[in-house]
Amino acid sequence: MLLTVDVGNTNLVFGAFKGEMLAQSWRLATLRERTADELGILVSDLFQARGLDKAEIDGVIMASVVPPLTGTMSEMIMRYFDLQTKIVDPAEDAAHAGMPIRYDRPSEVGADRFVNGIAAYERFGRADGRPVIIVDFGTATTFDCISSRGEYLGGVICPGVHISADALFQRAAQLPRVDVCKPKCVIGQTTVESMQSGLFYGHVAMVEGIEARLRNELEPPSGEGTPICVATGGMAAVVAEQTLVIEAVVPELTLHGLRIVWERLLTKKST
Repeated sequence: MLLTVDVGNTNLVFGAFKGEMLAQSWRLATLRERTADELGILVSDLFQARGLDKAEIDGVIMASVVPPLTGTMSEMIMRYFDLQTKIVDPAEDAAHAGMPIRYDRPSEVGADRFVNGIAAYERFGRADGRPVIIVDFGTATTFDCISSRGEYLGGVICPGVHISADALFQRAAQLPRVDVCKPKCVIGQTTVESMQSGLFYGHVAMVEGIEARLRNELEPPSGEGTPICVATGGMAAVVAEQTLVIEAVVPELTLHGLRIVWERLLTKKST
């Protein structure tokens, strides 16, 4: 079995794979002050609760965008799984992982964005030679573009909807803190409803506008290889219900990308 780990600013996501099948996944809050032992006990309990044996894990791969937790997580894996962790480095792994990076500074590409691109292109772009746009609704809302040849081109980074909500609360004295959710209608009839409408539908409109501009840059004049837009992350499903530009939602896209990278790196080593 393979253990995949996605260390994000909001959540730690773990996935246990048996071959290509995601047997189980877990999501924890990202708390930078957690120790290796605290994480180890939590993960051990999660395995036990699902009837999984930690001893069956024979490989671990991680994408991390939280440097303070990268070492802590690696230490936990060594202590509780007795395994070294492969930490994805897009700049170093691009050639072996099968996705050239066309970013001006490859070292600046987030590991999560890189593996998302690999997973989305493998599932939706490779067979038909289609470009792919990936929208990830995380702490930030990111857009990543993969060419029809499977190259990582770059993308867009925007404030996530929860960051926008926090900014409204902190910078406008008379506005309350609100839960971000789809309101019952666009015209809010209270302050809270008006804020929820602006946050939610403003985010939907942002996705539609940016996706259209990215599509114009990616789509060839002949119309062949029409880009497909894939979404992942916390609000992917609810936003996708409100727009036609998102054509597929894959909640565990990052974990599947990590699995693919692991398999490709193993293949390169064996050859």
